[in-house]
Amino acid sequence: MGYSCAEYSSVENTVKFLIWGAGAIGGTIGAHLARAGHHITLVDRAQGHVAAMSTAGLRIEGPLAEFVVRIPAFTPDALQGEFEHVLLAVKAQDTEAATRALARHLSADGYVVSAQNGLNELVIKSIVGDARTMGCFVNFGADYLDPGVIQYSGRGAVVLGEIDGRLTPRVRELHRAFLDFDDQAIVTANIWGYLWGKLGYGAQLFATALTNDSIADALADPRYRDLYVEIAREVMRVALTRGVKPEAFNGFDPHAFAPDADRAMSERSLDELVAFNRKSAKTHSGIWRDIAVRKRRTETDAQLGPIVTLGAEAGVPTPLSSRLIELMHEVEEGRRAQSYQTLDLLKAVLPR
Repeated sequence: MGYSCAEYSSVENTVKFLIWGAGAIGGTIGAHLARAGHHITLVDRAQGHVAAMSTAGLRIEGPLAEFVVRIPAFTPDALQGEFEHVLLAVKAQDTEAATRALARHLSADGYVVSAQNGLNELVIKSIVGDARTMGCFVNFGADYLDPGVIQYSGRGAVVLGEIDGRLTPRVRELHRAFLDFDDQAIVTANIWGYLWGKLGYGAQLFATALTNDSIADALADPRYRDLYVEIAREVMRVALTRGVKPEAFNGFDPHAFAPDADRAMSERSLDELVAFNRKSAKTHSGIWRDIAVRKRRTETDAQLGPIVTLGAEAGVPTPLSSRLIELMHEVEEGRRAQSYQTLDLLKAVLPR
């Protein structure tokens, strides 16, 4: 649900952005917008990353683009000035701290747009207010490789929307700018639908990260398709109790994981997700990469936690999501390996 405006051109309509979080997502978007002529300032707490960008520029690598762009980059304590357009692209668990830190740089008529996974708009608006919060959904593939180097691996949905569903001048302006990153970006009146759709897909990705398989190989494995279907259904049940109409994107069809969906429909959606992920140079999820490569905590609590909490409030059982949170923490802490044996422990929770 949305519209694209390919006729828009922002060549003569540059925007001044502050991008808070210059990793895979923020860095990829920021580099493309800067290359197109927009005025970009990057903030990241990783001093080595900031130093590399300041000296050699930000390098984008991968099958879709190869270029270097010089962008002003700062650590949070070194940043000065006010900004009207702020893109937040930190890990979901860091949303509250980052929003409080950037709030002093947000102009009175400015807004924060969340290019993150999860329902972070709820956190952001609790700090800066509804009127200064905008929603964003992204599903493209990117990875932080080294200080100053990001791999842009595969295109995916890019969706913008006001959290109250209005089609405002500022979201249209933001959209015009984002077309310089992805010419298929759209605006929607149902941003919450996309965010909940991503939560359903995200739950499947968390499950795949319990193994070392690629996303495509994991979702294609017939032994675990019952699991991938049911965990998405859990999320969709919670979404429906909140009056949300989940939206489809990049092969994920929320209707295929509705409580009464035909199994053949669910299989088709999984097949489409496999096909979508086979086209990307990003073979594994950021969740898997956080554990296996970057050796850091994942967004487990920030993404899956609200599903369990909101499900409990609505009387919707979420046994798979609850068990997945437990298993993810055990893997993060090194108490379990990323393996089929661990995924089998999640599968054991499936209703008989």
